[in-house]
Amino acid sequence: MKLDSPTPTPPPDARGLRVAIVAARFNERIVARMLDSASDTWQRMGGDPRSFAVHDVPGAFELPFGCRRLARSGDYDAIVALGCIIRGDTPHFDYVAGECARGLMAVGLEVDIPVIFGVLTVDTVSQAEERADPARLDKGREFIEAAVAMARFGKRGVR
Repeated sequence: MKLDSPTPTPPPDARGLRVAIVAARFNERIVARMLDSASDTWQRMGGDPRSFAVHDVPGAFELPFGCRRLARSGDYDAIVALGCIIRGDTPHFDYVAGECARGLMAVGLEVDIPVIFGVLTVDTVSQAEERADPARLDKGREFIEAAVAMARFGKRGVR
């Protein structure tokens, strides 16, 4: 159940920013839809396609390591971790989802650049498809917009 959403605002300006996507290959069809939407949205926001790098890792559990390596390079203003974890019949879902979220938060705080948690954690494939579909919930767009907004926030500095 969804109680609230952010107030709609114009998409942030991606011009001059550099963003990396770290995409999990597990549940690749879902992740690919989010990646396609993120790439399209990046360009609609004025982002240079040459400043939009995509790297892949085997699964969601490996996302924090991939993001940390890229964040430490100093080459990016923000990083988006894209993945999809679908609940199964064992507690494995809980371990992977929890550690992935914890790891990504730790990376963002350690390296002081935004690391966006673009990982779907769902109970069913149909929930994942709905969230990845650009005609429905379009989480790929949402994740890249969050990355650009947070990169801009980070560049404003603290007063």
